[in-house]
Amino acid sequence: MRGPTARFSEPALLVLVSLLEGPRHGYAIAEDIERLTGTRPGPGTLYGAIGRLVDKGLVTEEAADGRKRPYRLTDSGTDVVSAELAAL
Repeated sequence: MRGPTARFSEPALLVLVSLLEGPRHGYAIAEDIERLTGTRPGPGTLYGAIGRLVDKGLVTEEAADGRKRPYRLTDSGTDVVSAELAAL
C-alpha cells in the first residue's frame, strides 16, 4: 500500500516544501533539499521534478533574473503541499 505522499516523488515533495519559504531559483532549492536531507539532488532529478510540478500547475516560473530562473508555488501548489504535510 502506498503512503499519503504517493502522488509525489520525494524530490517533488521536497521542492514543494522548499518553495513554501517563497520564490527560489534551482540552486537555492537544491541547497534547501541538501539542508533537509543531507544529499544534494542532481540537476536532472531537481529540474525533472520542477518540470512535472509546473506541468501539474503547482509551481510556476517567474521572470528570469539573468541566468537564474525563480520558481514559486501557485495557490494550488500551496494547498497541495499543506495537505501533504498535514497527512504525514
